[in-house]
Amino acid sequence: MERLRRFVKLVAFGLIVAAVIEQLRRDPEERTWEGAVAGIVPYDLRVPTFERARSRWWNTDDERLLVPQVFGVGWTVNLARLARLARSV
Repeated sequence: MERLRRFVKLVAFGLIVAAVIEQLRRDPEERTWEGAVAGIVPYDLRVPTFERARSRWWNTDDERLLVPQVFGVGWTVNLARLARLARSV
């Protein structure tokens, strides 16, 4: 189990490094600090805001269950979608 935990941490660190490198390769005026590593894994390295957190964690207009993290690399759960799914079961 410890090996798996180390592996996951290493992959997460690698994704963060890849996201930062992707942004630093851009001209400074083109850096957004958000995007997707290899076009697959989303990242958002901007300072989190309450509005962005709410739009990711509780967005009744978004049909996706997994949405990009408020800050960092990967996905988080849209709790509004989860609640709708739970009610339908």
